[in-house]
Amino acid sequence: MSRALLIVDAQPDFCEGGALAVTGGNAVASAIASDVDTRRDSYTAIVTTQDWHISPGAHFSDTPDFVDSWPVHCVAGTAGAALHPQIAAMEVDAHFAKGRFAAAYSGFEARLLDPNAAPEDESGMLLVDWLREREITTVDIVGIATDHCVRATAIDAAAAGFITTVLAPLTAAVTPENLPKVYTELREAGATVLTLGLEPLSPAP
Repeated sequence: MSRALLIVDAQPDFCEGGALAVTGGNAVASAIASDVDTRRDSYTAIVTTQDWHISPGAHFSDTPDFVDSWPVHCVAGTAGAALHPQIAAMEVDAHFAKGRFAAAYSGFEARLLDPNAAPEDESGMLLVDWLREREITTVDIVGIATDHCVRATAIDAAAAGFITTVLAPLTAAVTPENLPKVYTELREAGATVLTLGLEPLSPAP
């Protein structure tokens, strides 16, 4: 069983002090880095996703409803769209970017990010193809936000046939009071939601 860790949108704009801050974002980024330091050998691959917006249409709004429209955030190439410093310092196998010209919540809409390409370049491999090329069968999902991009990524992962687990202690939610509903939705979609402590995993093959 080949397992990958998907770190979803751990970016400064989604952490305290950012343009669209989620309470607990900085703590989650730190906890992810600590967990990876402890359990790196459990994973065949570790990848990140990033919101990487250029002109995402109605996803940006001066009068956002915080459901379908949001304040300007994670503009491609800006400091707010970069990886959180503690995630950026980790050894990661690949980075994926999503949402250049449309709203994109799921990491499975993301394409491999080439640091040498123009920000608008969408020629990179899709995340699902990258995982399958490496014969990944199982994914653990962490990051921001539990009730938006983590949720969408997990639902798409399960739909694509991956054994999917959301490590809830390593996520932060926009609306924490909605988490019981989100967890039920994820489980109904075929994902496992781990809400307690994280157990050591067997080393990846």
